[in-house]
Amino acid sequence: MSDALLRPEIVREISGADEFGIVEKELTVFERLYNLGWVRKTCLLIVLALVWEGYARYLDNQLLVPTLTDTLRAWWEGMTSYVLPQRILASLQVLAIGFTTGVVLAFILTVLAITTRIGTDFLESMTAMLNPLPAIALLPLALIWFGLGLGSLVFVLVHSVLWAVALNTHAGFRGVSNTLRMVGRNYGLSGLGLVFKILIPAAFPSILSGLKIGWAFAWRTLIAAELVFGVASGKGGLGWYIFESKNQLDIPEVFAGLLTIIMIGLLVENVIFRTIENRTVRRWGMQT
Repeated sequence: MSDALLRPEIVREISGADEFGIVEKELTVFERLYNLGWVRKTCLLIVLALVWEGYARYLDNQLLVPTLTDTLRAWWEGMTSYVLPQRILASLQVLAIGFTTGVVLAFILTVLAITTRIGTDFLESMTAMLNPLPAIALLPLALIWFGLGLGSLVFVLVHSVLWAVALNTHAGFRGVSNTLRMVGRNYGLSGLGLVFKILIPAAFPSILSGLKIGWAFAWRTLIAAELVFGVASGKGGLGWYIFESKNQLDIPEVFAGLLTIIMIGLLVENVIFRTIENRTVRRWGMQT
């Protein structure tokens, strides 16, 4: 064979580690803090608080926008006088009853829909008709049917929770692969056994999203309903607290009530739902 056709031997010397550039660089304190989500969110909240304080001082009109310091003072006075804790407890009690009832009914409807054709037709028809209907629009009927009190509040809360949770749960169940269903059937699972051991774990990200949406709808509906007629079983909630403060032109207390609503929303979203998410879908590898 001609020498021209022979491939020349290539000899490469092994380079030492000291000849390479920086492979791994230690992060600075700022970079480590910036990588923490709670630090970034806290900084955003601080910026918003400073903007609020600055704008309120520039406007200098307590009847329009009180300063953040006045709002926090009113909030602290409401907490130390036990007025706000009582209103918070009253709202959360009603919310717990309505939300739990709505979730249970949504689960029953979804199980019927996933196991029977008539159940599927019923759920799809009802969600198409009633899901776009605002829960607060049913308040006049609730007042006629159940009177002024707990029954009316629970009724509108169930409506706001039921269809959102059922729709997301049903979509999650339908998204479960046939492979997982066949695995469950090979183990002899059927009916509720298949639902609890196969469908719910596989569809839990969608179920959790439905619970988040249902909670948000229920919380907004409850506050709006309390603003309209407020008192349930002789006790007013946060919405009624805001309504009373508005009538007395105590605007810092109005903002204190709104701030309390926001704080409860942040607590539920970032503590309760985040804990559930970390212990379920993130641990199972369904989300990063």
